Amino acid sequence: MANVEILSKEMIRPSSPTPEHLRNLKLSFLDQVAPPVYVPLIFFYPFDELCFDTISHAHISQLLKQSLSDTLTMFYPLAGQIQENSFIDCNDSGVEFVEAQVHARLSDVIREPNMAELNKFLAVNPSGVGIATLLAVQINYFDCGGIAIGVCLSHKIADGTSLVTFINAWAATCRGEVKIRQPYFDLAHLFPPRDLSGSSFTPNTGITKEKIMTKRFVFDKEKLAMLKEVAAAASGDGSQVKNPTRVEAVSAFIWEKFMEVAKNKMDEKKMYAAVHAVNLRPRTSPPLSEQAFGNCWRPSIAFISTSGDEKNGCPNVVPVLRSSISKINSDYIKQVQNGEYLNHLSKSKDMFMKGDIELCNFSSWSRFPVYEVDYGWGRPCWVCTTTLPFKNVVILMSTPCGDGIEAWVNMLEEDISAFRS
Repeated sequence: MANVEILSKEMIRPSSPTPEHLRNLKLSFLDQVAPPVYVPLIFFYPFDELCFDTISHAHISQLLKQSLSDTLTMFYPLAGQIQENSFIDCNDSGVEFVEAQVHARLSDVIREPNMAELNKFLAVNPSGVGIATLLAVQINYFDCGGIAIGVCLSHKIADGTSLVTFINAWAATCRGEVKIRQPYFDLAHLFPPRDLSGSSFTPNTGITKEKIMTKRFVFDKEKLAMLKEVAAAASGDGSQVKNPTRVEAVSAFIWEKFMEVAKNKMDEKKMYAAVHAVNLRPRTSPPLSEQAFGNCWRPSIAFISTSGDEKNGCPNVVPVLRSSISKINSDYIKQVQNGEYLNHLSKSKDMFMKGDIELCNFSSWSRFPVYEVDYGWGRPCWVCTTTLPFKNVVILMSTPCGDGIEAWVNMLEEDISAFRS
Protein backbone atom coordinates (compact mmCIF):
# COMPACT_ATOMS: atom_id res chain seq x y z
CA MET A 1 0.00 0.00 0.00
CA ALA A 2 1.36 3.41 -1.00
CA ASN A 3 1.07 5.87 1.89
CA VAL A 4 0.67 9.35 0.37
CA GLU A 5 1.38 12.28 2.68
CA ILE A 6 0.24 15.74 1.54
CA LEU A 7 3.05 18.27 2.05
CA SER A 8 1.55 21.48 0.70
CA LYS A 9 -1.30 23.01 -1.28
CA GLU A 10 -1.38 26.33 -3.09
CA MET A 11 -2.89 28.13 -6.07
CA ILE A 12 -0.71 28.91 -9.09
CA ARG A 13 -1.75 31.91 -11.16
CA PRO A 14 -0.64 33.02 -14.64
CA SER A 15 2.68 34.88 -14.57
CA SER A 16 1.10 37.73 -16.57
CA PRO A 17 -2.47 38.97 -15.98
CA THR A 18 -5.04 38.10 -18.63
CA PRO A 19 -5.97 41.21 -20.68
CA GLU A 20 -9.43 42.63 -20.03
CA HIS A 21 -10.64 41.91 -23.59
CA LEU A 22 -9.96 38.18 -23.05
CA ARG A 23 -11.73 37.92 -19.69
CA ASN A 24 -14.94 36.27 -20.96
CA LEU A 25 -14.59 33.16 -23.13
CA LYS A 26 -17.77 31.58 -24.43
CA LEU A 27 -18.09 27.83 -24.09
CA SER A 28 -18.72 26.09 -27.40
CA PHE A 29 -21.77 23.87 -27.83
CA LEU A 30 -19.46 20.85 -27.48
CA ASP A 31 -18.15 22.25 -24.18
CA GLN A 32 -21.70 22.80 -22.95
CA VAL A 33 -22.68 19.14 -23.48
CA ALA A 34 -19.41 17.72 -22.09
CA PRO A 35 -19.71 15.90 -18.74
CA PRO A 36 -18.70 17.80 -15.55
CA VAL A 37 -15.83 15.44 -14.69
CA TYR A 38 -12.06 15.67 -14.81
CA VAL A 39 -9.86 13.96 -17.40
CA PRO A 40 -6.98 12.41 -15.38
CA LEU A 41 -3.46 11.46 -16.44
CA ILE A 42 -0.51 10.39 -14.28
CA PHE A 43 3.10 10.50 -15.52
CA PHE A 44 5.73 8.39 -13.74
CA TYR A 45 9.42 9.36 -13.87
CA PRO A 46 11.95 6.91 -12.39
CA PHE A 47 14.91 7.86 -10.22
CA ASP A 48 17.97 8.60 -12.34
CA GLU A 49 21.15 9.27 -10.41
CA LEU A 50 22.42 11.44 -13.27
CA CYS A 51 19.47 13.76 -12.81
CA PHE A 52 17.45 13.63 -9.60
CA ASP A 53 20.59 12.98 -7.54
CA THR A 54 21.76 16.52 -8.28
CA ILE A 55 18.36 18.27 -8.17
CA SER A 56 16.54 18.80 -4.88
CA HIS A 57 12.79 18.52 -4.44
CA ALA A 58 12.72 22.23 -3.67
CA HIS A 59 14.38 23.01 -7.00
CA ILE A 60 12.06 20.67 -8.93
CA SER A 61 9.09 22.25 -7.17
CA GLN A 62 10.20 25.75 -8.11
CA LEU A 63 10.83 24.73 -11.74
CA LEU A 64 7.37 23.16 -12.05
CA LYS A 65 5.57 26.06 -10.36
CA GLN A 66 7.26 28.78 -12.42
CA SER A 67 6.86 26.94 -15.72
CA LEU A 68 3.20 26.19 -14.90
CA SER A 69 2.61 29.86 -14.15
CA ASP A 70 4.25 30.87 -17.43
CA THR A 71 2.28 28.26 -19.39
CA LEU A 72 -0.99 29.46 -17.86
CA THR A 73 -0.38 32.85 -19.45
CA MET A 74 -0.84 31.13 -22.82
CA PHE A 75 -3.57 28.77 -21.57
CA TYR A 76 -5.29 31.48 -19.51
CA PRO A 77 -8.84 29.96 -19.47
CA LEU A 78 -7.52 27.07 -17.35
CA ALA A 79 -6.95 29.49 -14.46
CA GLY A 80 -10.53 30.79 -14.66
CA GLN A 81 -13.97 29.65 -13.55
CA ILE A 82 -16.99 28.35 -15.48
CA GLN A 83 -20.16 30.40 -15.10
CA GLU A 84 -23.62 28.87 -15.71
CA ASN A 85 -22.39 26.37 -18.33
CA SER A 86 -22.15 29.39 -20.60
CA PHE A 87 -18.72 31.00 -20.42
CA ILE A 88 -15.38 30.96 -18.60
CA ASP A 89 -14.58 33.94 -16.43
CA CYS A 90 -10.84 34.16 -17.15
CA ASN A 91 -10.15 35.87 -13.84
CA ASP A 92 -6.73 34.33 -13.12
CA SER A 93 -8.04 32.73 -9.92
CA GLY A 94 -5.45 30.03 -10.48
CA VAL A 95 -5.05 26.25 -10.54
CA GLU A 96 -4.56 23.89 -7.62
CA PHE A 97 -0.97 22.74 -7.05
CA VAL A 98 -0.41 19.98 -4.48
CA GLU A 99 2.86 18.37 -3.38
CA ALA A 100 2.97 14.99 -1.68
CA GLN A 101 5.46 12.47 -0.34
CA VAL A 102 4.82 8.83 -1.30
CA HIS A 103 6.22 6.35 1.19
CA ALA A 104 6.77 3.62 -1.38
CA ARG A 105 9.00 2.77 -4.32
CA LEU A 106 7.83 3.93 -7.74
CA SER A 107 8.85 0.62 -9.31
CA ASP A 108 6.53 -1.27 -6.93
CA VAL A 109 3.58 0.98 -7.79
CA ILE A 110 3.87 0.56 -11.55
CA ARG A 111 4.77 -3.14 -11.45
CA GLU A 112 1.34 -4.08 -10.13
CA PRO A 113 -0.89 -0.98 -10.33
CA ASN A 114 -3.66 -0.82 -7.75
CA MET A 115 -6.51 1.10 -9.37
CA ALA A 116 -7.86 2.41 -6.06
CA GLU A 117 -4.42 3.67 -5.07
CA LEU A 118 -3.77 5.55 -8.31
CA ASN A 119 -6.33 8.20 -7.32
CA LYS A 120 -4.05 9.11 -4.40
CA PHE A 121 -1.65 10.62 -6.93
CA LEU A 122 -4.30 13.11 -8.10
CA ALA A 123 -5.17 16.43 -6.45
CA VAL A 124 -8.92 15.96 -7.01
CA ASN A 125 -11.42 13.16 -7.54
CA PRO A 126 -11.97 12.62 -11.31
CA SER A 127 -15.72 12.39 -10.67
CA GLY A 128 -15.74 16.18 -10.41
CA VAL A 129 -17.70 16.23 -7.13
CA GLY A 130 -17.19 19.62 -5.49
CA ILE A 131 -15.29 20.84 -8.55
CA ALA A 132 -13.44 24.01 -7.55
CA THR A 133 -10.72 24.61 -10.12
CA LEU A 134 -10.59 23.73 -13.80
CA LEU A 135 -7.05 22.35 -13.49
CA ALA A 136 -5.48 20.51 -10.56
CA VAL A 137 -1.92 19.18 -10.40
CA GLN A 138 -0.23 16.95 -7.83
CA ILE A 139 3.53 16.35 -7.68
CA ASN A 140 4.31 13.06 -5.91
CA TYR A 141 7.83 12.49 -4.58
CA PHE A 142 8.61 8.81 -3.96
CA ASP A 143 10.98 7.71 -1.20
CA CYS A 144 13.18 6.10 -3.87
CA GLY A 145 13.64 9.44 -5.64
CA GLY A 146 11.14 8.94 -8.47
CA ILE A 147 8.36 11.39 -9.28
CA ALA A 148 4.74 11.05 -10.45
CA ILE A 149 2.90 14.07 -11.85
CA GLY A 150 -0.88 13.75 -11.71
CA VAL A 151 -2.90 16.15 -13.85
CA CYS A 152 -6.69 16.60 -13.82
CA LEU A 153 -8.33 18.97 -16.30
CA SER A 154 -12.05 19.67 -16.41
CA HIS A 155 -13.77 17.93 -19.32
CA LYS A 156 -16.05 20.98 -19.52
CA ILE A 157 -13.28 22.95 -21.21
CA ALA A 158 -11.07 20.32 -22.85
CA ASP A 159 -10.91 16.88 -24.41
CA GLY A 160 -8.00 14.45 -24.22
CA THR A 161 -6.25 16.04 -27.20
CA SER A 162 -6.26 19.47 -25.54
CA LEU A 163 -5.18 18.04 -22.18
CA VAL A 164 -2.07 16.46 -23.73
CA THR A 165 -1.38 19.62 -25.78
CA PHE A 166 -1.35 21.64 -22.57
CA ILE A 167 0.83 19.15 -20.65
CA ASN A 168 3.40 19.03 -23.46
CA ALA A 169 3.48 22.84 -23.57
CA TRP A 170 4.04 22.96 -19.79
CA ALA A 171 6.82 20.36 -20.02
CA ALA A 172 8.49 22.21 -22.92
CA THR A 173 8.38 25.47 -20.93
CA CYS A 174 9.88 23.70 -17.91
CA ARG A 175 12.82 22.33 -19.88
CA GLY A 176 13.55 25.79 -21.33
CA GLU A 177 12.00 25.64 -24.79
CA VAL A 178 11.36 29.13 -26.16
CA LYS A 179 9.10 28.41 -29.12
CA ILE A 180 5.82 27.00 -27.80
CA ARG A 181 2.94 26.64 -30.25
CA GLN A 182 0.15 28.95 -29.17
CA PRO A 183 -3.29 27.44 -28.52
CA TYR A 184 -6.39 29.15 -29.83
CA PHE A 185 -9.71 29.31 -28.06
CA ASP A 186 -12.32 30.11 -30.71
CA LEU A 187 -14.21 26.81 -31.06
CA ALA A 188 -17.37 28.67 -29.98
CA HIS A 189 -17.30 30.38 -33.40
CA LEU A 190 -17.28 26.99 -35.13
CA PHE A 191 -19.75 25.35 -32.73
CA PRO A 192 -21.93 28.18 -31.35
CA PRO A 193 -23.37 27.69 -27.85
CA ARG A 194 -27.03 26.67 -27.56
CA ASP A 195 -29.86 27.06 -25.08
CA LEU A 196 -30.08 23.61 -23.46
CA SER A 197 -32.97 24.47 -21.15
CA GLY A 198 -35.66 22.96 -23.42
CA SER A 199 -33.73 19.75 -24.09
CA SER A 200 -34.04 16.49 -22.15
CA PHE A 201 -30.29 16.03 -22.52
CA THR A 202 -28.07 17.11 -19.63
CA PRO A 203 -24.26 17.00 -19.38
CA ASN A 204 -24.64 14.63 -16.40
CA THR A 205 -26.13 11.91 -18.62
CA GLY A 206 -24.23 8.66 -18.11
CA ILE A 207 -22.47 9.62 -14.88
CA THR A 208 -23.18 6.97 -12.25
CA LYS A 209 -22.86 6.75 -8.48
CA GLU A 210 -22.74 2.95 -8.67
CA LYS A 211 -19.53 1.17 -7.67
CA ILE A 212 -17.25 1.19 -10.70
CA MET A 213 -14.19 -1.02 -10.93
CA THR A 214 -11.35 -0.57 -13.37
CA LYS A 215 -9.19 -3.34 -14.80
CA ARG A 216 -6.22 -2.91 -17.10
CA PHE A 217 -5.73 -5.41 -19.93
CA VAL A 218 -2.41 -5.23 -21.80
CA PHE A 219 -2.24 -6.30 -25.45
CA ASP A 220 1.37 -6.64 -26.57
CA LYS A 221 2.60 -6.69 -30.16
CA GLU A 222 1.97 -10.44 -30.58
CA LYS A 223 -1.54 -10.30 -29.12
CA LEU A 224 -2.42 -7.34 -31.35
CA ALA A 225 -1.20 -9.23 -34.44
CA MET A 226 -3.41 -12.16 -33.46
CA LEU A 227 -6.47 -9.92 -32.88
CA LYS A 228 -5.93 -8.17 -36.21
CA GLU A 229 -5.74 -11.53 -37.94
CA VAL A 230 -9.02 -12.60 -36.32
CA ALA A 231 -10.65 -9.27 -37.20
CA ALA A 232 -9.60 -9.58 -40.84
CA ALA A 233 -10.95 -13.11 -41.22
CA ALA A 234 -14.39 -13.85 -42.64
CA SER A 235 -17.13 -14.19 -40.03
CA GLY A 236 -20.38 -16.11 -40.04
CA ASP A 237 -22.05 -13.46 -42.18
CA GLY A 238 -19.30 -13.64 -44.79
CA SER A 239 -17.92 -10.16 -44.16
CA GLN A 240 -14.18 -9.52 -44.30
CA VAL A 241 -12.11 -6.53 -43.22
CA LYS A 242 -9.13 -5.12 -45.06
CA ASN A 243 -6.22 -4.04 -42.89
CA PRO A 244 -7.94 -3.63 -39.51
CA THR A 245 -6.13 -1.18 -37.23
CA ARG A 246 -4.90 -1.99 -33.74
CA VAL A 247 -7.69 0.11 -32.22
CA GLU A 248 -10.35 -1.55 -34.40
CA ALA A 249 -9.12 -5.05 -33.48
CA VAL A 250 -8.98 -4.37 -29.73
CA SER A 251 -12.31 -2.52 -29.73
CA ALA A 252 -14.00 -5.36 -31.60
CA PHE A 253 -12.55 -7.97 -29.24
CA ILE A 254 -13.65 -6.09 -26.10
CA TRP A 255 -17.10 -5.24 -27.53
CA GLU A 256 -17.75 -8.90 -28.36
CA LYS A 257 -16.79 -9.95 -24.81
CA PHE A 258 -18.92 -7.16 -23.39
CA MET A 259 -21.95 -8.39 -25.37
CA GLU A 260 -21.40 -11.94 -24.08
CA VAL A 261 -21.47 -10.67 -20.48
CA ALA A 262 -24.57 -8.53 -21.15
CA LYS A 263 -26.47 -11.39 -22.84
CA ASN A 264 -25.93 -13.63 -19.82
CA LYS A 265 -27.50 -10.99 -17.58
CA MET A 266 -30.61 -10.24 -19.65
CA ASP A 267 -33.67 -12.25 -20.58
CA GLU A 268 -34.94 -10.13 -23.43
CA LYS A 269 -32.96 -9.39 -26.55
CA LYS A 270 -31.65 -5.85 -26.89
CA MET A 271 -29.72 -3.59 -29.17
CA TYR A 272 -26.03 -3.25 -28.47
CA ALA A 273 -24.07 -0.14 -29.31
CA ALA A 274 -20.35 0.59 -29.41
CA VAL A 275 -19.62 4.28 -28.98
CA HIS A 276 -16.25 5.62 -30.16
CA ALA A 277 -15.07 9.16 -29.39
CA VAL A 278 -13.98 10.71 -32.71
CA ASN A 279 -11.69 13.74 -32.97
CA LEU A 280 -13.37 16.31 -35.24
CA ARG A 281 -10.28 18.46 -35.82
CA PRO A 282 -9.03 16.60 -38.93
CA ARG A 283 -12.61 16.21 -40.19
CA THR A 284 -13.65 19.86 -40.37
CA SER A 285 -13.26 21.90 -43.55
CA PRO A 286 -10.59 23.20 -43.49
CA PRO A 287 -9.06 20.85 -40.90
CA LEU A 288 -8.22 22.29 -37.48
CA SER A 289 -4.82 21.92 -35.84
CA GLU A 290 -4.30 20.13 -32.54
CA GLN A 291 -3.87 23.62 -31.01
CA ALA A 292 -7.64 24.20 -31.31
CA PHE A 293 -8.33 24.07 -27.57
CA GLY A 294 -11.54 22.74 -26.07
CA ASN A 295 -13.91 19.88 -26.73
CA CYS A 296 -13.78 18.97 -30.39
CA TRP A 297 -15.05 15.41 -30.57
CA ARG A 298 -18.31 13.55 -31.08
CA PRO A 299 -19.31 9.93 -30.57
CA SER A 300 -19.80 7.53 -33.45
CA ILE A 301 -22.38 4.87 -32.61
CA ALA A 302 -22.30 1.36 -34.06
CA PHE A 303 -25.41 -0.81 -33.53
CA ILE A 304 -25.83 -4.57 -33.47
CA SER A 305 -29.09 -6.34 -32.71
CA THR A 306 -29.25 -9.69 -30.97
CA SER A 307 -32.62 -10.47 -32.52
CA GLY A 308 -32.94 -12.92 -35.42
CA ASP A 309 -31.08 -16.08 -36.22
CA GLU A 310 -27.76 -16.27 -34.38
CA LYS A 311 -26.85 -19.75 -35.61
CA ASN A 312 -24.70 -18.27 -38.34
CA GLY A 313 -22.30 -16.98 -35.75
CA CYS A 314 -21.47 -13.54 -34.43
CA PRO A 315 -21.15 -10.94 -37.18
CA ASN A 316 -17.76 -9.38 -37.74
CA VAL A 317 -18.14 -6.17 -35.72
CA VAL A 318 -15.13 -4.35 -37.23
CA PRO A 319 -17.01 -3.29 -40.42
CA VAL A 320 -19.82 -2.01 -38.20
CA LEU A 321 -17.36 0.03 -36.13
CA ARG A 322 -15.57 1.33 -39.23
CA SER A 323 -18.82 2.30 -40.94
CA SER A 324 -20.09 4.25 -37.91
CA ILE A 325 -16.85 6.25 -37.63
CA SER A 326 -16.93 7.06 -41.37
CA LYS A 327 -20.30 8.77 -40.84
CA ILE A 328 -18.61 11.48 -38.74
CA ASN A 329 -18.12 13.58 -41.90
CA SER A 330 -18.73 17.14 -43.09
CA ASP A 331 -22.52 16.67 -43.24
CA TYR A 332 -22.52 15.35 -39.68
CA ILE A 333 -20.42 18.30 -38.50
CA LYS A 334 -22.86 20.75 -40.14
CA GLN A 335 -25.68 19.23 -38.07
CA VAL A 336 -23.62 19.79 -34.93
CA GLN A 337 -22.96 23.38 -35.95
CA ASN A 338 -26.54 24.35 -36.87
CA GLY A 339 -28.20 22.88 -33.77
CA GLU A 340 -29.95 19.88 -35.36
CA TYR A 341 -27.66 17.63 -33.36
CA LEU A 342 -29.27 18.66 -30.08
CA ASN A 343 -32.44 16.74 -31.02
CA HIS A 344 -30.31 13.69 -31.76
CA LEU A 345 -28.67 14.01 -28.33
CA SER A 346 -32.06 14.15 -26.61
CA LYS A 347 -33.32 11.04 -28.45
CA SER A 348 -30.13 9.15 -27.63
CA LYS A 349 -30.43 10.12 -23.98
CA ASP A 350 -34.06 8.92 -23.85
CA MET A 351 -33.10 5.54 -25.36
CA PHE A 352 -30.23 5.24 -22.90
CA MET A 353 -32.43 6.05 -19.89
CA LYS A 354 -35.10 3.52 -20.97
CA GLY A 355 -32.49 0.78 -21.05
CA ASP A 356 -33.29 -0.15 -24.65
CA ILE A 357 -29.62 -0.14 -25.58
CA GLU A 358 -26.57 -1.64 -23.90
CA LEU A 359 -23.68 0.76 -24.51
CA CYS A 360 -19.97 0.04 -24.59
CA ASN A 361 -17.99 3.28 -24.85
CA PHE A 362 -14.48 3.60 -26.26
CA SER A 363 -12.00 6.44 -26.31
CA SER A 364 -8.63 5.86 -27.93
CA TRP A 365 -5.72 7.84 -26.49
CA SER A 366 -3.19 5.50 -28.06
CA ARG A 367 -1.82 8.14 -30.43
CA PHE A 368 -1.55 10.91 -27.85
CA PRO A 369 2.13 11.88 -27.45
CA VAL A 370 2.08 11.22 -23.69
CA TYR A 371 5.48 9.53 -23.73
CA GLU A 372 7.02 12.73 -25.11
CA VAL A 373 6.21 14.71 -21.94
CA ASP A 374 9.73 15.64 -20.79
CA TYR A 375 10.10 18.32 -18.09
CA GLY A 376 13.87 18.24 -18.40
CA TRP A 377 14.65 14.95 -16.69
CA GLY A 378 13.70 12.53 -19.45
CA ARG A 379 10.54 10.87 -20.67
CA PRO A 380 8.10 9.02 -18.40
CA CYS A 381 8.51 5.29 -17.86
CA TRP A 382 4.73 4.87 -17.65
CA VAL A 383 1.62 6.97 -18.22
CA CYS A 384 -1.83 5.97 -17.02
CA THR A 385 -5.34 7.17 -16.34
CA THR A 386 -7.64 6.18 -13.45
CA THR A 387 -11.23 5.11 -12.78
CA LEU A 388 -13.90 7.31 -14.36
CA PRO A 389 -17.50 7.64 -13.04
CA PHE A 390 -19.05 5.90 -16.05
CA LYS A 391 -19.91 2.25 -16.53
CA ASN A 392 -18.84 0.33 -19.63
CA VAL A 393 -16.16 2.82 -20.63
CA VAL A 394 -12.89 1.67 -22.18
CA ILE A 395 -9.84 3.94 -22.50
CA LEU A 396 -7.18 2.68 -24.92
CA MET A 397 -3.63 3.86 -24.24
CA SER A 398 -0.25 3.07 -25.74
CA THR A 399 2.20 0.88 -23.85
CA PRO A 400 5.55 2.50 -22.93
CA CYS A 401 7.37 0.76 -25.81
CA GLY A 402 4.76 2.05 -28.27
CA ASP A 403 3.85 -1.22 -30.00
CA GLY A 404 1.14 -2.40 -27.60
CA ILE A 405 -2.17 -1.14 -26.22
CA GLU A 406 -3.41 -0.95 -22.64
CA ALA A 407 -7.20 -1.17 -22.31
CA TRP A 408 -8.54 0.46 -19.15
CA VAL A 409 -12.00 -1.06 -18.68
CA ASN A 410 -14.50 0.62 -16.33
CA MET A 411 -17.45 -1.63 -15.43
CA LEU A 412 -19.83 -2.29 -12.57
CA GLU A 413 -18.19 -4.30 -9.82
CA GLU A 414 -20.60 -7.19 -10.41
CA ASP A 415 -19.77 -7.36 -14.15
CA ILE A 416 -16.01 -7.08 -14.09
CA SER A 417 -15.30 -10.61 -12.85
CA ALA A 418 -17.48 -12.12 -15.61
CA PHE A 419 -15.73 -9.90 -18.14
CA ARG A 420 -12.25 -10.94 -16.98
CA SER A 421 -13.07 -14.64 -17.32
